[in-house]
Amino acid sequence: MKILMAMMIILATVIGTSAMAAEEEVKDDFGYYGFEPEIVTNYLSKGNKLGFVRITIELMVKNSADLAALERHDPLLRSAIIEIIGNQTEEKIKSLTGREEIRRECYDTVNELLTKETGQASVVNLLFTRYLYD
Repeated sequence: MKILMAMMIILATVIGTSAMAAEEEVKDDFGYYGFEPEIVTNYLSKGNKLGFVRITIELMVKNSADLAALERHDPLLRSAIIEIIGNQTEEKIKSLTGREEIRRECYDTVNELLTKETGQASVVNLLFTRYLYD
């Protein structure tokens, strides 16, 4: 009888844990915000030649209700990203590790700006879905 009670308690705990995990999955309502039009800006290359980079960026948020705040602050975020990219060297723009550093800097800056404006850093990831340079 004690063994049966122990097994029932274990089973109830497992079912309860699974139900809580399922509720957490439902709570995560991920959404994506894309900057339209694409970001096109210049960067300094070797010598006096200007290079350009064309980037499509998607911001991933955990709660799709945060998409309205991203849309409202789009000009501020776009300007900050253009400034970051425009200050990069040709080597950094063209290397994979440099691209990741730029992506990370953009991500950090976007969240800092959103924290100042809305009180929360709602972006969980920043993705470069297109990255072309010349």
